[in-house]
Amino acid sequence: MEKYMTGLLLIMLFSLTSCASTYYGAMEKVGYHKRDIMVDRVKAAQESQEEAQEDFTSALQQFDSVVRLEDTDLKRAYESLNDEYESISDAAETVSNRIDRVELVADALFAEWEAELALYQSASLRNKSKGQLRLTKAKYQTMIRSMHRAEASMDPVLKTFRDNVLFLKHNLNAQAIGSLRGEFRSLKADINTLIKQMKQAIASSNAFIKDPSLAPATAMKMAL
Repeated sequence: MEKYMTGLLLIMLFSLTSCASTYYGAMEKVGYHKRDIMVDRVKAAQESQEEAQEDFTSALQQFDSVVRLEDTDLKRAYESLNDEYESISDAAETVSNRIDRVELVADALFAEWEAELALYQSASLRNKSKGQLRLTKAKYQTMIRSMHRAEASMDPVLKTFRDNVLFLKHNLNAQAIGSLRGEFRSLKADINTLIKQMKQAIASSNAFIKDPSLAPATAMKMAL
């Protein structure tokens, strides 16, 4: 069974790699290179992080409004908080998926760049390209680590929010609201940390996109 699963995973990995290679090849034929795709995916990841900030802030505000009211309609409060949880859960999934897509194209871009170093006849140009590759990789690692820190900061918020929604679901009484009030300060601190990490990730992405080696192919053709 274990051998079967390993074989299945290898087949799936090969299939995904093959599909990605076909996609990149087709895009390059119309003048849209891996670096262009990478920049677009980094921008998409930024957008998802910005939207996630809004969703998590909204969830905190809704949580606050629920625990502040003395005469809260508990059933409606549960439904409201559950909706907020679904929203931030979806936002977190989108952020993670877009980070994964950035990593996929980055791996393909750097592998191609590394392989093409062997094609140079000029040692001087090869060394310059190799140095630029090393620098771009370093900047990329700084950016992707920042993205993953922001991604990780969503987890404690999601867990705390889910716990409180579940608790309220099964305890629709005044004592439940009292328990939620005790959780608010911790939740607020976690969301503030998340937003800080998101802002840092977005700033790091902006710095990476400005790397000259990631200039759009059209701009580079004009420069030539």
